[in-house]
Amino acid sequence: MPEARAPVIVIFGAAVRPDGTPSTALQRRVQAAARFGRTFPDTLYIPTGAIGRFGASEASVMAALLRDLGVPAASILLEETGTNTIGSVCAAARLIRDHGLDRRPLFAASSAYHLPRCVILLRLTGLPARACPPDPQPAARTWRSRWYWRLRETAALPVDAAIMVARRWGRGR
Repeated sequence: MPEARAPVIVIFGAAVRPDGTPSTALQRRVQAAARFGRTFPDTLYIPTGAIGRFGASEASVMAALLRDLGVPAASILLEETGTNTIGSVCAAARLIRDHGLDRRPLFAASSAYHLPRCVILLRLTGLPARACPPDPQPAARTWRSRWYWRLRETAALPVDAAIMVARRWGRGR
């Protein structure tokens, strides 16, 4: 059945601006996912992210961007409960399993600095995730800002990985 091999792309959220519009990072993540998803038939997109400080949920803002890029609504499955990366990973993994999508190829879409953590955390849930090619433009404009985000991810990865391992160990997996 061809649909069984159609990929799933989990798109990780980013900020929504006070006026409800997507941040540049959010736009770039969605554009990268849509660009990559177009190379396959029947791609399913899972935008993930809850309501942040402003506007609608990150997931619903991303879904609107996907539709604007020509992705059919039937190819979008919202995950609106994740309030951070680890929460989004756990919620997306649960959604993927609940919908029987765990046999499809799985990709994570995010900013380049954030992708390694997303992929590793999805793998720690038992899903064989790979990285979707990120937007080629750097997410941060200045070298200081780029290093801030890189260092932030360097610190967050082992902490989140330890949390994921502890969760799996606590469930007897």
